[in-house]
Order: sequence, then C-alpha cells, then structure tokens
Amino acid sequence: MIRSERILILGLGGIGYYLAKRLAHDGHAITAIESDAETVLRADADIDARTVHGNALTFSCWKGVAGESFDYLIAVTDSDAVNITASLIAHRCGVQQKIARIRSLELWRPDALLRKEDLHIDLMIRPAELTALEIARLLEVRSGNMVIDIDDGEMQVLEIPVTESSPLCRKTLIEAAQLHDAFRFRIVAIARGIQTIIPGGHDVILPNDHIFVLAHQAKLPDLMALAGLSDQRRHRVMIIGGGLIGQRTAQLLEQTHPVTLIERDEKRAEELSCLLDKTQCLHGDGADAETLIQAGLLEADTIITATSDNETNIMTGVLAKHLLRTHGDGGDGDGKTIVLVKREEYVALASSMGADIVLNSKVLAGNEILKHIRRGQLLAVAHLHGCDAEVLELVAEPDAPITRRPLQDVSGLKGRILIGGVYRQGVWRIAVGSTRIAAGEKVIAICSCHDQPHLQRLFLS
Repeated sequence: MIRSERILILGLGGIGYYLAKRLAHDGHAITAIESDAETVLRADADIDARTVHGNALTFSCWKGVAGESFDYLIAVTDSDAVNITASLIAHRCGVQQKIARIRSLELWRPDALLRKEDLHIDLMIRPAELTALEIARLLEVRSGNMVIDIDDGEMQVLEIPVTESSPLCRKTLIEAAQLHDAFRFRIVAIARGIQTIIPGGHDVILPNDHIFVLAHQAKLPDLMALAGLSDQRRHRVMIIGGGLIGQRTAQLLEQTHPVTLIERDEKRAEELSCLLDKTQCLHGDGADAETLIQAGLLEADTIITATSDNETNIMTGVLAKHLLRTHGDGGDGDGKTIVLVKREEYVALASSMGADIVLNSKVLAGNEILKHIRRGQLLAVAHLHGCDAEVLELVAEPDAPITRRPLQDVSGLKGRILIGGVYRQGVWRIAVGSTRIAAGEKVIAICSCHDQPHLQRLFLS
C-alpha cells in the first residue's frame, strides 16, 4: 500500500496549490492554511483538501488544525520570515519533516550565520535557483535539445521535434523502431499541440509533434543522427528579463558562454551591469523586434525569455523564432528558445506555439518537494518539460501486479502508462510488450501526472 501522509501546507499560491492538488490526488491527507479568503474559496472548489482561512503564525491557528498530528509541513508562502517561523513552530509541535521555500540568498551562502539545521528545516526550496540550474543544465546538453538523465545518466530521454523531412514523420511507433537495427530505443511520449499522448505501437508520428525517446546513453549520438539533430554544443545566449531567474542564469552561464541580457527597467539594467562580470547588459524592450535584432538576436543560439509576465515570455519566444527564420543567415530559425511561464496550463500552450523548451518554476519546485516526500517509494522522478508526463524509476515488489504477467497483458497500462526500460542482468534493456517484470527489478516508466498513483500501485505488493 502507498502510505498516506498527513501533510500541512502553508500558502496556496502557485507552489502550494500545485502541491495540494497533486498530493491530494495521491491519497495523502492534506490540510492547507491560507491568509487570503478568495484563494481559500477557489481551492475549496478544486482540491480534495481541508482548507483553513487563517494566520499560520498564531498558536491558536496551529491548535485549531492540530499541528502536532502532521507528518510533513510544507511552508511555501511568499514570505521567508513566515516560512522560517512556521518551521520552528512545527518543530516544537513535533512535526517530523519541515520543507520551506526560502528566497533570500543569505541562508544559501556557505558561510551563513544560520543553516537549515539551525532552523530545523529538512529541505529548503528556492524556485529561482532550481529554474536557473535547469536552464544551465539544458544548455550543457546536446545543442539545447532536452535530455533527461536516468540512473546517473546511463539511460536518457531525448526530446525530438518532428518536421516533414524527419525520417520518423508519418510512421507508426513500430515502423520507427525498425528504422535502425543497430540499437534499440523507445518513443515514450508525444506532445501534440496541448495534448500529451502515452503512445502505443500503432500510434502515428505527425509533423510538428515533439516526441520523447528513451535510449541508452552510449546510443544517444546514433539516435540524434537518425533524427537529424546536430551534436554540436551551442554557446551564444540571449536572456530577456533581468529578474531573479534571469540574473542567476546569467551568473551560471557567463563563465563559459557569451551572454547578452536585455532588461526593460533602466535602473535594474544598470544594477545588473555591476553585478554580472562578463554578461553584456542592455537596457531595452525585449518584446520589440528592432531591439532584439540590434542586441544580436540573429547571432544567438539560445534565447531565454525570463520576464515576470507569462504572455510576454510566450510572445517574445514566438517573435524571436519568427525573426530567426526570416532574417537569419540560414533562414531555418535554428536558434533554440527556452520560455518561462508561471501558469501550469500555459506550458503545453507555449510548446504548441513553437517554444523548444518551456519551464515552470512552480512545477520544478513542486517536483523537488514531491521527490523528497516520495523518496521511500520512488527511486527517481523527472518531469518532461512541455507536456503532462513524468519519467519515474521504480522497483517491483514481490508479487506486485506488474510481475504477474507480460506487459501487454497488464490491465490499466494502455494509453496511460508506458514501461520503457528494465534493468536486468546488470544492463538496461528496452521493454516491449512481451517483457515480464520480475520482483526486485528496476524499471523506467512514463505516465501522466494524474496516473502516477495507479502506476505506483502496480509495483507494490
């Protein structure tokens, strides 16, 4: 059985709302405290959780929700002080695990006067840092194509955009798998517009799809060659928006990449020019075509839209792609765009409008917390950027439902869950319909976020 944890969430803003919905769907007992009455009403109508309108810093509020009865505290309000104080109160109440969102850089410094242990916080989350680190990681992999590492990188999931000229276009998954007999790979998800498909062998790959392919790390160059992708690393980066994420991304990249940053606010642009050693900081409107061209867009290999506005980021990404296609030397719009959005429903929308990679700080932070809570049940979990699907690494328990028959005969998999690989006799193997999972074997699985509880039940006795 999946253990049902008793979880107290403070703050039903972006991260808190996302977590409350996901954890309640997993079967955990959720109580959420929120100071804004309208937010409480919205959550009441949409989340299977007990919501409380109140101040989490008052002992009467903690007494009212029986604070001592919880296994986890997740403090993700917009205030560091509230999150820290709540963690201290939770510790006094006997809550075993405290997770807090901390924006201030002071607590993250190696020489900080107070450490998370001093504050009795088990996991500190800083969404801006997680997002900047993910962007930096994506730029270090092949040509900016999204790669997810599994089992320390031995297996990888590669995102491939499909064009009319792609050798995979208009082929079923069975036909695609037969294109190259030197190695095996598995197409594990398809993003089509705003729809996410967990595919079967007879599903057809269409133009403008983004497919996610599982393969052994050693075979990734072969897979990229098959898909017509370049293996050359790109270096020239343009960042639009100089907020916390834009600044931190520039700091991470400027030592190894030429970076240009465009900031609309003149005072902030001047501040960034002092804070960033090697980044070229420009004052201007990154949503203006002439500004982008003058700033060097046509020479950029990766464009990152990181303003505080969802619509600006999406439309600027679309504009950048258009300018690269119509004004670039190659005329093919080969530059990669990484678009940041704050609303979960905009992720698939931005991908369908042409963004190469779409990131959501809330989802990145939320998934980091989910991994911490689920660490006894899952070996690893990673989100596929741009679609509603996750890659999970699990171990089958003795007599678990997944072990009782071949994959093609396991009920509840078709269209919902795909078993992509199995670790057998010391090596990862691509799983197919006739594969039968044995107790104790590690497995790579892909499913939608909502089907994850069902997937976990298949692997438990």
